[in-house]
Amino acid sequence: MDEFNQNYENTELVGGTIYDRELNSEMRTSFLDYAMSVITSRALPDVRDGLKPVHRRILYTMDENGLAPNKAYRKCADTVGSVLGRYHPHGDASVYDAMVRMAQDFSMRYVLVDGHGNFGSIDGDPPAAYRYTESRMSRISLEMLRDIDKETVDFIPNYDDRLKEPTVLPSRYPNLLVNGSTGIAVGMATNIPPHNLGEVIDAICLLIDDPEADLEKLMTCIKGPDFPTSGIIMGRAGIRAAYATGRGKIRIRSKTEIVEGHGNRTQIVVTELPYGVNKKRLIERIAELVKDKKLEGIADINDYSNREGIRMVIDLKREANPNIVLNSLFQFTDLQSSYGIIMLALVDGVPKILTLKQVLREYIKHQKEIILRRTQFDLQKARRRQHILLGLKTALDYLDEIIEILRRCKSPAEGKEKLCERFDIDDEQAQAIVEMRLGQLTNLEQIKIEEELAALIEKIAELSAIISDDEHIYAVVKEELEEIKRKFGDERRTQIESVSGEVDIEDLIPNDQSVFTFTQMGYLKRQTADTYQAQRKNGKGIKGLARRDEDVTKTVFSAKNHDHIMFFTTKGKVFRLKGWEIPEGSRQSKGTNVVNLLQIDNDEKVSVMMKVPEIREGEEYYLIFATKNGVIKRTELSMYRHIRRSGLIAINLDDDDELVRVTITKGNEEVFVATRNGLGIRFNENQARSIGRTARGVKAINLAKDDEVVGLCTIDPDDENRPTVLTVSESGIGRRNDISEFTIQSRGGKGKINYKTDKYGKVAAVVPVTDEDDLILMSSDGIVIRIAVDTIKISGRTTRGVNLMKVNSGEIVVSAVTVMKENEPEQEEEESSDES
Repeated sequence: MDEFNQNYENTELVGGTIYDRELNSEMRTSFLDYAMSVITSRALPDVRDGLKPVHRRILYTMDENGLAPNKAYRKCADTVGSVLGRYHPHGDASVYDAMVRMAQDFSMRYVLVDGHGNFGSIDGDPPAAYRYTESRMSRISLEMLRDIDKETVDFIPNYDDRLKEPTVLPSRYPNLLVNGSTGIAVGMATNIPPHNLGEVIDAICLLIDDPEADLEKLMTCIKGPDFPTSGIIMGRAGIRAAYATGRGKIRIRSKTEIVEGHGNRTQIVVTELPYGVNKKRLIERIAELVKDKKLEGIADINDYSNREGIRMVIDLKREANPNIVLNSLFQFTDLQSSYGIIMLALVDGVPKILTLKQVLREYIKHQKEIILRRTQFDLQKARRRQHILLGLKTALDYLDEIIEILRRCKSPAEGKEKLCERFDIDDEQAQAIVEMRLGQLTNLEQIKIEEELAALIEKIAELSAIISDDEHIYAVVKEELEEIKRKFGDERRTQIESVSGEVDIEDLIPNDQSVFTFTQMGYLKRQTADTYQAQRKNGKGIKGLARRDEDVTKTVFSAKNHDHIMFFTTKGKVFRLKGWEIPEGSRQSKGTNVVNLLQIDNDEKVSVMMKVPEIREGEEYYLIFATKNGVIKRTELSMYRHIRRSGLIAINLDDDDELVRVTITKGNEEVFVATRNGLGIRFNENQARSIGRTARGVKAINLAKDDEVVGLCTIDPDDENRPTVLTVSESGIGRRNDISEFTIQSRGGKGKINYKTDKYGKVAAVVPVTDEDDLILMSSDGIVIRIAVDTIKISGRTTRGVNLMKVNSGEIVVSAVTVMKENEPEQEEEESSDES
């Protein structure tokens, strides 16, 4: 190393400097620079004009090339080449793809490019190459650039400093909301739906008149998104959430009609599709489901769509119920789809998630600046013209003398100098006098100059009044927006229908405590917490679950109806439901199969079900995973903040492994892992470093061949009221002891003896408990018993414990969970029992 450093120091540098930097620091800085470049210069729209740089450059180049709506079309190759050469030094495909989308009436609510030729179709057909297609600006895109020549926006040098390009367009209508935007940056994405032009303009005018208008008032103008492909938005809850917080999810349904076809057969006719749905792939998907017999009752599908609109005809079998078939189509195909709204845009170059009101305010702020700068430009121009006219008027008042002065001068420069001396005018006025034509010396021209001067004085007063008062500026903004609405406004295309049972129903559901039960065969139910009243230990229990043969209870826990419930599957995926979304069942009912609630595959099962607290700002939580084969994984809970209905990868499991327990910590707790053969190991959770969401994990305990992990406890050692560890055997015996009974070891060791299984039976479960808890035990035959934890005394690690539950012959205890204590009198056991 010393030899290397000596050679390194003696290296002769040619044309540069070597900087000594750490690799991780350089990578972090370089990637951050790249990420910010993508965010600000490529992927996200500006809140003011709703355009990304490539779209802005396309429109500005077309304007420079004179491709107005009243001019002839020009080859797209010419425009693409101009954009690349002047402002956008990237691939030609990126420019042409952006131009194509701006010309597609099924992608843009109000197209910005008037395309001539094949620009693709809703079936997903690609556009023709740019050497075959032609384009020009649409009429409404002129409004994006109106007044750009009046210094209304800032210009910056292009990539090679040859030219200047605008940092933003004037955008005389609110394009961000009107046409929406979609983009994926580094670590963030935007997905803003299109809206109706007239509705958005009405909302802006309302906000100008009433700056304190709340969301409810704004939504009297903007009903919701308005997609170019029409469709029906089911429910208003997602719309309100998106407008109030910047995030939301809406369901869009196709417009369908059930009609009588030939031969007394019923037909489902589809005339509108959800936004972004590929019609060709939709038909293929329906045919595939029919072939796999996942959709019953469909005889044939025909597509009669043309340039006048969409018309898909689905012929049904004679015995089919059309409403059932239609609901199945909505459930299994894109005839009904979800649209996730993320109102993310650049505000002063910084990406921000914005509410509807914030978007409208930013646009009003932009238009105020545009009108102010345009007015200042016009005022300066008018005053300059007034100055010239005053000089010309002076010349006409002293016409003979001026002519005589000019005739005596040898050159125009000398003449200008003499005029300035004689009439106290400046060089600019003198130049205008010298350049006067003879025809301007007539009386008629003198009258025209006086009339123009009077009109200018009036215009200057009007422009000065606008600049001096914000109310005048806002009045101009409203007036010009109303003009654009009259020219381009149209009727709403997308219907919005109220839906019973949408998310707002949560407000009507009491946030009560419930017990959630899950069986080995996948049956799930919710019951009120008082279903199981407390009993004395060693009780016989009560029947808590009607089960199918060979089914056993797997998980029981207590949570509130508004809590999130996470489901972790054998394939390492995670799903999430609200507690109230799980159907309530009686004590004897078997519940609902989880496949009816979650979108899991046929060969996939739920391994772990758990409740999760809401993640609050400033708090950091971790998920601790423990698997049967002794693997532990620690991951930040925030990585699971957004879980799709279709699930999310949670952990990468080995083929022969499965999840035993998942728990939540605050980052510095102690972990106790227990095995079925009675061993246990205690270590600090930081020995398992935090890793990514899809990672496998590390070894927690070194298991014998015939052993497996059955329990995981996480306990805060600094908590004075920390839980104790309860070990329950399969025979119903339980022992409660403090975690300090186990010495701290290094992760990955063999552990220490926790329970003598050769005497008292294999370990069924290990759970953390406090005196404020009740314990619910379940046996393999579905019997449930509830015991107050404070009736179980704390004992040493080597003791047997006490009888908690009598188990029928041939049955075992399969689960032990804690719930909140019930302040109710004890209920007598169904049968008396003796201590065994």
